Amino acid sequence: MNELTILLVEDNPDDEELTLRALRQNNIMNMVDVARDGAEALDYLFCQGAHKARDPSQKPAIVMLDLKLPKIDGLEVLRRIRADERTRLMPVVILTSSKEEQDLLKSYSLGANSYIRKPVDFNQFVTTVGHLGLYWLVLNEPPPK
Repeated sequence: MNELTILLVEDNPDDEELTLRALRQNNIMNMVDVARDGAEALDYLFCQGAHKARDPSQKPAIVMLDLKLPKIDGLEVLRRIRADERTRLMPVVILTSSKEEQDLLKSYSLGANSYIRKPVDFNQFVTTVGHLGLYWLVLNEPPPK
């Protein structure tokens, strides 16, 4: 069985590093692939552009998706994930600093599995990411292939 991979879609290098540190501190040693904008995330997921050589059968176990992204924003990435048969059942967790109610409502209306606001406090962030990893990588039962 292949190791479960996480796709982290995050444009802020500090938030990327904090997320990676939080995963390690929670002993979540799964491979983490990082896309730094919405276009790169879509290229990764659909094996196109710079990621055309990626094996399409190796789908991430979870996508941790920021909303405020360059090129293509997170809501559009989510819309495209849900619109495509190959990815529509893929777990997508919105991991964002946005406190806008419209982002929350739109994320769920587009099919987000969860919406997590990034805590400002690092210890809270470590705990939050640990819970996310435990749930989505260990406890959650994904749909059959």
